[in-house]
Amino acid sequence: MDTHIAKRVEIVIEAPLERRLAQVLNDAGVTGYTILPVLGGSGRSGKWTREGQVGRAGMVAFVCLIRPERLDGLLEAAFSVVEKHIGVVSITDAHVLRAERF
Repeated sequence: MDTHIAKRVEIVIEAPLERRLAQVLNDAGVTGYTILPVLGGSGRSGKWTREGQVGRAGMVAFVCLIRPERLDGLLEAAFSVVEKHIGVVSITDAHVLRAERF
């Protein structure tokens, strides 16, 4: 089966910024993403959970699959929200089956 190259972008950010990040992504033409709750993790400051260490609302993860040529626009939009807040952006290579959906 033929696959097509895509980029998978994961953005973990404080839950109160969910609407703002969704809006800037939409404004940048990124309309396909999944938002997942984040239960906890570990980072530079040690372990954390959504029960207080990062605020009562916790964290959310946006997962996006996009065409490689659209990556810069997505990253610029995401960074406008993430740069002054707790958040992590990661990018990996992916293969998708239906390129027309991205």
